[in-house]
Amino acid sequence: MPPIVLVNAVGLTPRLLPLAPRLSAVAQRGWMRPLRDVLPAVTCTAQATLLTGELPHVHGIVGNGWLFRDTMEVRFWQQSNRLLQAEPFYATLRRQAQRQGKDFRCAKLFWWFNQGADVAISVTPKPHYGIDGNKIFGITGTPPGLTEQLEQTLGPFPFHTFWGPKAGLPCTEWIARCAAWVLREQRPDLTLVYLPHLDYDPQRYGPSGCDMKRVVLELDQACEPLLDTAAQFGAEVWVVSEYGHCDVTQPVYLNRALRSAGLLTVRQGPFGEQLDLFNSRAFAVVDHQLAHVMIPHPSDVPRVRELLQALPGVAQGYVGEERQRLHLDHPRAGELILLSEPHAWFAYPFWLDDRLAPDYARSVAIHHKPGYDPCELFFDPQLRFPMVKMLRKLLSKKLGFRTIFDVVPLDAAIVRGSHGLPAATPEQGPILIGHGPAPDVAVVPMTELAGRLRHRLGYD
Repeated sequence: MPPIVLVNAVGLTPRLLPLAPRLSAVAQRGWMRPLRDVLPAVTCTAQATLLTGELPHVHGIVGNGWLFRDTMEVRFWQQSNRLLQAEPFYATLRRQAQRQGKDFRCAKLFWWFNQGADVAISVTPKPHYGIDGNKIFGITGTPPGLTEQLEQTLGPFPFHTFWGPKAGLPCTEWIARCAAWVLREQRPDLTLVYLPHLDYDPQRYGPSGCDMKRVVLELDQACEPLLDTAAQFGAEVWVVSEYGHCDVTQPVYLNRALRSAGLLTVRQGPFGEQLDLFNSRAFAVVDHQLAHVMIPHPSDVPRVRELLQALPGVAQGYVGEERQRLHLDHPRAGELILLSEPHAWFAYPFWLDDRLAPDYARSVAIHHKPGYDPCELFFDPQLRFPMVKMLRKLLSKKLGFRTIFDVVPLDAAIVRGSHGLPAATPEQGPILIGHGPAPDVAVVPMTELAGRLRHRLGYD
């Protein structure tokens, strides 16, 4: 069988595909079907389902982050492959190949759960953290020396465009060129490539508020070197996505409601208010349009549910065995799971006075915040010259001074796009482009990708 390149074009939907001529041509050579999204329709959960063929109650990835109950820390965007509680299909393929006396080589490029993954080649973003609190952008991977060779050949990875106010096209272009280089120089049997470009403006401005024709065409053009290299070496190109975006108009502040009701506790300190999770009777780990509400004492569940379900923008709550309907009955999940209305999303702030906000609130700090914060995609509109402020702080940092890049707005109403709920229609949800026999169903479950790739690669 030919090698396969699996492109994860985040945010691409059947409705948007006609705007991408190169990817449309890939579909014309094979087949295209809408994917049935998983809940929550967010990056880590969707990728875990794509990689394992299982739903969250089995693979355990209940969101982009969750409460680690042994330490009572909320941690988002963890990269360890060991967090997956079901086997990813690349590990299955490698084991099956070894039993047959073959060498199966997979390259995993910027997909999640990359560190410690059972793959021959990996590249993933990973900053360097100094003891003084300093952070230097970087990438890591295997085999040793690969990332250094990539950056020597392609230039430094433009980390500042991967996330934050400057997030945009350069990182997707770099990753696509990286994938082309790996395919050409390493010749893997399977190459997994994550291209994030469509995850930025549709979140900032909503699909109705951004130039979708432009951003989809930019993604399509960025794919050109990868598609050309795949054609040169006879590799099949498959395309998948994780979710589509929707327009939103209302942030919902669950933690502020819990705090006002006396259920959430904070600790005062020199760096602003901090969550006191050990003494809180309830708090919400928010993730786009789904929230895991942690309620340590079962007797508090009815009260918390009644309080939060009454908030404008909250659609429904699920507790106990009701969570089975969502496939989220897992120890990592909240005692109460909330879904938002389609026009709303859940914002993490817990402080009641912006003057007391924690110092991380105004910064890009994905590993510090106890919830997902799309405000990090913006410069604070109240700043007159945000880039001048950024450059001054960067200069201070280079001179050895400690500094905070406090340029992120606190008003979540600035966000106009989100995701997390099932798509309103299949045309607005994720996509799958494949080869070989076409599925005999109109919509393919996301759990089927792993099996279809195993079959296409000859490992049933």
